Amino acid sequence: MTDNGMFVKETDIQTSSRAMVIKILNKKFEKLSNTDRNLFSYGHIYISGNAGFAGLIANSFYRRALNITQGRFTSSLPMAVLPFLTTAAFHTAFVTYPLMSGDLNCQSCVLIRGALVGVVGGGIYPILLALPVNAGLAARYNSAPMPEKGNMIRFWTNISKPIVKKMYAVLLLQSLFGAYLSSKQFGIYLKMLKMSDSETEELHG
Repeated sequence: MTDNGMFVKETDIQTSSRAMVIKILNKKFEKLSNTDRNLFSYGHIYISGNAGFAGLIANSFYRRALNITQGRFTSSLPMAVLPFLTTAAFHTAFVTYPLMSGDLNCQSCVLIRGALVGVVGGGIYPILLALPVNAGLAARYNSAPMPEKGNMIRFWTNISKPIVKKMYAVLLLQSLFGAYLSSKQFGIYLKMLKMSDSETEELHG
């Protein structure tokens, strides 16, 4: 019973401390310049826009490989929207929110997370998404001969290999841009932490 009580108290203290950190950071955030606030709050839109563009590129490559001429809008819309939304959610969840919660204080960790979000959300995910979308269209419109059941994996692997190679540049750019954006946001986070003691005391008041 005592152990359970101690655990509950420690949990309450951690929750209270976390809430206080978030409150202080949010108030410091309001004191930043408009440029810093906009970059921190809406920076993910840029990398998400790149992800949507990467989705359109991957979609175009698969359409050409499978000789698909129909359903251009049907395939382009999800290939632009889904990578955009996914990358925005990933960056917010793994970079922006942890910084504003005081849970991410390692610069190299921030850079790695940003790069991974860029590569996964803006590169790998669009490629993986474009495959079933265009495979369905190819089967529907008979634009390319479909493989037999036993050769499906080999067939789609052969189709995807040259497309992945063409997407290397996109993956690299997304990685670099994700790391760059995260580094800028981490710099803004450090700027908040380095606010003078008088400002911090004012925030507590």
